[in-house]
Amino acid sequence: METILLVDDEKEIIKLMEIYFNNEGYNLLKASDGMEALELLKRHDVDLIILDVMMPRMDGIEACMKIREEKSMPIIMLSAKSQDMDKITGLSIGADDYVTKPFNPLVLMARVKSQLRRYKKLNSAPASNRHEIEIDDLVINIANYTVTVDQEPVKLTPREFAILKLLAVNLGHVLSMDRIYEEVWNEPFMESKNTVMVHVRKIREKIEKNPQTPKYVKTVWGIGYKIETP
Repeated sequence: METILLVDDEKEIIKLMEIYFNNEGYNLLKASDGMEALELLKRHDVDLIILDVMMPRMDGIEACMKIREEKSMPIIMLSAKSQDMDKITGLSIGADDYVTKPFNPLVLMARVKSQLRRYKKLNSAPASNRHEIEIDDLVINIANYTVTVDQEPVKLTPREFAILKLLAVNLGHVLSMDRIYEEVWNEPFMESKNTVMVHVRKIREKIEKNPQTPKYVKTVWGIGYKIETP
């Protein structure tokens, strides 16, 4: 039984989604702000977090950044703001998906299931099949979902890891932004270039010594991205 942490100060949303999660067999933890969510994470193992942006005491943006300092489970942000920059902000600080309020509960449930499937797939490789992709000082362990640069561990979100793995598996080949989006997000592209660009920028900030002149993830202007053969 997967455990979902729902963080929102709107009691109506908590009550509504509790019905849906219980019907689907999920274990639901509830918090009304970011500080309460962080305390719950200290005491419980959580498989996915749904995090509202606007909350008292500690909002969703600050909470997401603090969670990403230690945790890598999927995070879905909720917000009444629908502008592209708001979505980019949420994705750039470590969220894996973004749902705009008001939302259809069935749509949110579908996003939850999709994120859980992807995360479990990334972490389900048996130890006997463990293998690594080594690109100079960059080491990607597909089996245990770890990345190191110069033997130093790098913490990536599930989306970031999926993008880096996709580029590494296709070493030397240019992947368009629509292909990256469709394979990682598992949905039609629909003009989502900014989403891919934000995630690539965050990957570079974590694995590159100089993100402005990247060693690993190269931009092929007008097409997409690639990792070059050493």
